[in-house]
Amino acid sequence: MTPEPAKSRVLRLCGALLASAVLASCAGAPESPGRPRLVVLLVVDGLPQRQVLAYRDQLAPDGLARFLDRGAWFADAHYGHALTATAPGHATMLTGAYPHRTGIIGNEWRDVASGAEVYCTGDTTATYIGHKTNALDGTSPRNLKVETLGDVLRRIDGRSKVIGISGKDRGAILPAGKTGTAYMYMGASGQFASSTFYMKAHPAWVEAFNARKPADRYFKTEWKPLLPEAAYARSIPDSQPWFGPRGGKLPMVMGAAADESPGPAFYAALLRSPFADALTLDFARAAVAAEQLGRDDAPDILAVSLSSHDYVNHQWSAESRLSHDHLLQVDRMLQAFLRDLDTAVGRDNYVAVLTSDHGFMPAPEHSQSQGQPGGRLSGSQNLARLNAELERGFGAPKMVSFVSASALVLDRKAIADKALDLDIVAEAARSMLIAEPAIAAAYTRRELESGSRTGAPFFDQMRKTWHKELSGDVQYALKAGWMGTSSSITTHGSPHPYDTHVPILVYGPRWVKPGRVDGRVEVADIAPTLARLLGVAAPPGSEGRPLPLTGP
Repeated sequence: MTPEPAKSRVLRLCGALLASAVLASCAGAPESPGRPRLVVLLVVDGLPQRQVLAYRDQLAPDGLARFLDRGAWFADAHYGHALTATAPGHATMLTGAYPHRTGIIGNEWRDVASGAEVYCTGDTTATYIGHKTNALDGTSPRNLKVETLGDVLRRIDGRSKVIGISGKDRGAILPAGKTGTAYMYMGASGQFASSTFYMKAHPAWVEAFNARKPADRYFKTEWKPLLPEAAYARSIPDSQPWFGPRGGKLPMVMGAAADESPGPAFYAALLRSPFADALTLDFARAAVAAEQLGRDDAPDILAVSLSSHDYVNHQWSAESRLSHDHLLQVDRMLQAFLRDLDTAVGRDNYVAVLTSDHGFMPAPEHSQSQGQPGGRLSGSQNLARLNAELERGFGAPKMVSFVSASALVLDRKAIADKALDLDIVAEAARSMLIAEPAIAAAYTRRELESGSRTGAPFFDQMRKTWHKELSGDVQYALKAGWMGTSSSITTHGSPHPYDTHVPILVYGPRWVKPGRVDGRVEVADIAPTLARLLGVAAPPGSEGRPLPLTGP
């Protein structure tokens, strides 16, 4: 018998599949919604879930409210790791993995052997295109040890485009993964740039966007409150004593009084205002149009991280009037951006997910004014006390070399020279550390590697933060209300709910059943959820589970 030609065999199989589809339709089988042409990940950096709900009645009808009223939103969504910072959060979103797998254990850390500084997206082999690159600038995903959803998608179909855009390099690079393209805001110029890791030169649309100098239009512009004064009664008034010498009061003029033209200080200062987010969304619009995102049957991913809310909250706290107004400003920007996506891509052609990389702790001074515990721990003084106690016990000075990503790194040479057991010294350091009033929990390398303290306070979260090759010898976490000494008014980075509890909001009428979903979920669940919608496997390192989008 003559073998059937390959072309005929393919046509026959296609005909059979078409016939099966017709029969299923006639039999009343539900029609598949297909897969979205575009997945949009929207990140509001430093947005705790409590802020979303606190001002719900003041939201625009089609920004955050689109998700809350016509999408699925998860009331108890958290990060599962302990060191809740920008880079670990952004690394988790589209990998579905926590730092113990991603290798992104902080925004920065130190090499445990050499003590050299490491930046999460640092890569000395790549430079910014058209801009000066400093030694620790973020230029590539080299340190990311696992694949993202975009990497999986592009491995299946190289036509799919994956683009990350952010005010911060880490906010663009980590969601874009190893095979996407990242663009970040340049604080020295007000422009957006990629790096030589991704391309040799920018495409024409990027050059055209930058040539218009869009940041300059905000020079001497006022950041004014959106609502009347009475609407801000539920947040802390401006000009609090603990705001520091720079103060903080609306309206606020962009650019120093003495400046006659825009310059690096002005461009950098835009990050502490609504205007850098407006620029980021304008650049995202340009990317959607020029790259034709969502226009064919090869699904694309667009990750847009709005960085300014984090800067605002560090400077004035999430409880401040400035943060309150900033969120309302972002809400209106998102309304306009979503409506533009409806037009450019089609409301039924894309799925949007909105989340944050971490929450925010209230400023210690505010907590104290409310009768809550809180304070600031001097890292240098604490390290000096630990080393003094260890020297008294073991006879060697400076047995803790340094602190890296909330972990003590022991001096292995000094310990070996004294013929001491590393685990015994680590346990002694742990015991001394947890005696400090500000320390909530601490665990040694041996405990974290073996999993021997499962169920102990914050142990599981800290184990997800700790990486065997990169992290230190005693991982620790501060008590609620406490932060390390810093130039910031307040911060994040703890395993406490004010830092882990973030929004997960999902909109996509063809794929998402609207409503509130109770029950704990995690940000690691986003990647496998989107993988299921796209019809691809979850990223190999993923630890999450698909979110319930279409039913109870």
